[in-house]
Amino acid sequence: MASSRDRQRKLARAKLDRQLARRAAATKRRRQIQAGVGAAVVLALIVAGSAWALGAFDSEPKKQAAEDTCLWTPQDGAGNTNLKDVGTPATKDLPTSGTRPMTVTTNQGQPIIVDLDLAAAPCGSASLAHLASRSFYDNTKCHEITTEGALRCGDPSGTGTGGPTYSFYGENVPTAPEPSPSASPAPGQPPAYPKGTVAMIGNPPGSNGSQFLIFFKDFNPAKPAYSVVGKVTGGLDVVEKIGALPTVDNGGSAKVKPKTDVVIQSLTVGEPKAAPAATSAPASSPSAG
Repeated sequence: MASSRDRQRKLARAKLDRQLARRAAATKRRRQIQAGVGAAVVLALIVAGSAWALGAFDSEPKKQAAEDTCLWTPQDGAGNTNLKDVGTPATKDLPTSGTRPMTVTTNQGQPIIVDLDLAAAPCGSASLAHLASRSFYDNTKCHEITTEGALRCGDPSGTGTGGPTYSFYGENVPTAPEPSPSASPAPGQPPAYPKGTVAMIGNPPGSNGSQFLIFFKDFNPAKPAYSVVGKVTGGLDVVEKIGALPTVDNGGSAKVKPKTDVVIQSLTVGEPKAAPAATSAPASSPSAG
């Protein structure tokens, strides 16, 4: 009897072990299936989310917005009657490399040719081009020969407060030179504004509009404030000639007004020109053996 009961117990134990093994195997298979389905769902959601973010489900494809190159700050023409409304330049898709020729024809001799620097001063260049296209500068006077050694032009009112009904910040103001013990620029440093420099001048400084300076001699202030927009490439002798004209009181106790009228007969700005490509040094020819 004992042996019979032992055999029955062993058979029952073996049956139970087989049942537990089958259950464990079934559970393992179920978990594998669930994991596979879950991974597929997650992958599908990731793909769908990426496609949505990239605009695949949009009714129209998204267009990348062009960034503003320049911002123009409106000025109150009613509060300052010396301002003239000629619209504003574009804010986007402005040229930002190479140069652009500006021709200033005065009653003092041959035209003054300026290369506007589109890379360093895209906004100043865009403003000059816009105003020139509106004949803003034609038949206006350069109203000052400054004590800093520059011809000041671009204000149709001749008061120093005129300009368009917008302004823009300085963008290419030279860094202040290293001071010497006397608090003046140390000797031997290149000037912030070399002769022939063309720079914007605002009232107050930094609030640029239409007025510009053409330097007929080097100027090296302790704190530069004018945004450089280009340089004279032709007619610098005319600028120097104008700079030597006698001056009279401008009505504000400053002897800076040219005694002889300096009239801009026309100011034009040409099309942008690409910067010259860098040239590599020619290879040296092998020496004869």
